[in-house]
Amino acid sequence: MTLEHNASDGSLYVVRGDIPKTECMQTLQIGYLHAVAAAAGCSLQPHNQDYRGIDWDVTHGATSHLSEEAEATLKIQLKATTQYPLPPDGEDFALTLNNRHLTKLNYENPSVPRLLVAMLSPADMAEWLKADHEWTELRRCCYWVNLAGVQPSGKDRTTVRIPTRQIFDDVALCKIMLRVGAGGRP
Repeated sequence: MTLEHNASDGSLYVVRGDIPKTECMQTLQIGYLHAVAAAAGCSLQPHNQDYRGIDWDVTHGATSHLSEEAEATLKIQLKATTQYPLPPDGEDFALTLNNRHLTKLNYENPSVPRLLVAMLSPADMAEWLKADHEWTELRRCCYWVNLAGVQPSGKDRTTVRIPTRQIFDDVALCKIMLRVGAGGRP
């Protein structure tokens, strides 16, 4: 990490790399997904970039699952955005999807359930991550939504609502996988 002096006030700032911010947001979200899957005891399998509108398969093994393999699988599409002001706790926020992606997520009765996992990130990359000897803090979080049955409303893009009460963390993922493993919806 390179630090340089800010000429105007003498303070230090970090010189970040030149990868486009949207790509960095995607990488941050992938790291978040890996942390959640690890804490939930799930395995991850990536798809090729936007393969059929799906980024990842998540698999959860438990003897309580109904399948012969005692596994439940979920397909996940990741999206990341910065929005200000942040929605108040318990309220939804809007996210606009390309209709091509929505049609890969909106199957009424898919053989493998699908979720959209959306991350709200601070606009300033310097606020994304803080670390200490005792903890690592990743700023903001991901939310999940099942878009089964949601139909495109625009010509090319559709705005969907993401409920902030559905935080995507390890406990939520385990609960989702138990429902899916019992033959239910996420």
